[in-house]
Amino acid sequence: MLNKILFGGEAGMSFAGNAGITLLRIFSGVAMAFGHGASKLPPGEGLIERAGQMGFPAPALFAWAAALSEFGGGILLAIGFLTRISSFFIAVTMIVALVGVHAADPFAAQEKAFLYLFIGLGFLLAGSGDWSVDSYFRKD
Repeated sequence: MLNKILFGGEAGMSFAGNAGITLLRIFSGVAMAFGHGASKLPPGEGLIERAGQMGFPAPALFAWAAALSEFGGGILLAIGFLTRISSFFIAVTMIVALVGVHAADPFAAQEKAFLYLFIGLGFLLAGSGDWSVDSYFRKD
């Protein structure tokens, strides 16, 4: 059961299916890590202050969690290792971004958070595909 949670997902996909999911996984993971997460490491006072304003009890801890979810989760997603776990943390971080940061913004400002949320949910459900590190540990 733990193996399925950590490394599970769809297996035996076609060449085109694996190519598509791999391209999406690599691009979205790299874009998340370097387009969003890297600039938050280490978390600055602004990110910590925003976490406190959102009501998180330990703002510095939650700011680190958000930054590591975006950077570390993006890297893990890109290589396809612990894909479901990293996708879960990316999705949760995007829910917080939508509710806590962009709730009053127009859709154009929310769009990236929605995209990463649904990419995270997709990989949480489907896993990383056959062309990933997870596939070496998967026992189908």
